[in-house]
Amino acid sequence: MADPADPIRVLIVDDHQVVRRGLRTFLEVQDDIEVVGEAADGAEGVARAEELRPDVVLMDVKMPGTDGVDALRRLRELDNPARVLVVTSFTEQRTVVPALRAGAAGYVYKDVDPDALAGAIRSVHAGHILLQPEVAGALLSQEGPHAGQGRGGTLTEREREVLGLIADGRSNREIARALVLSEKTVKTHVSNILMKLDLADRTQAALWAVRHGVTG
Repeated sequence: MADPADPIRVLIVDDHQVVRRGLRTFLEVQDDIEVVGEAADGAEGVARAEELRPDVVLMDVKMPGTDGVDALRRLRELDNPARVLVVTSFTEQRTVVPALRAGAAGYVYKDVDPDALAGAIRSVHAGHILLQPEVAGALLSQEGPHAGQGRGGTLTEREREVLGLIADGRSNREIARALVLSEKTVKTHVSNILMKLDLADRTQAALWAVRHGVTG
């Protein structure tokens, strides 16, 4: 298990060298963030993520060859534990939503304030999900009106409590503290929730909870 005092290991994946250099220059002055590598496209990003095992990947969406969405899907197939924060210049939901459905923990725009970017990295590393309301709404509409219908009854009361806290954006550590449980127990509950609801990740679980009125 990583020491809480260890810096957050970040991999930057973007096809523009000037963007990578700018992100690295800023992040390297953060005491709690360490840039461990860079990649110029999605395929290289997946390979570097497997090699370096970063905590957080900053991923561009539109890149030549393997784009960010394909890279996200590949990382999920490989069960890579890195949390992916999409950094994009595209504001359209049709660009951002597929990335979130592919497993991104959230997104920021390339003109984001540097301090806000550092905060976003810390937030997704802690297990939070960064969604703007309009994008959350688009994701919910794409799930369809019957997604997960009827499966909520299989959750235990404790699992519903955990699910509500996931919907509030709490990390496993924060959930453990709130419910006076060990982090290992919380991870087990999260796994059971995803299995019972047939969901792929915490983002889908949070959206399911919003749709079905499960709150922390």
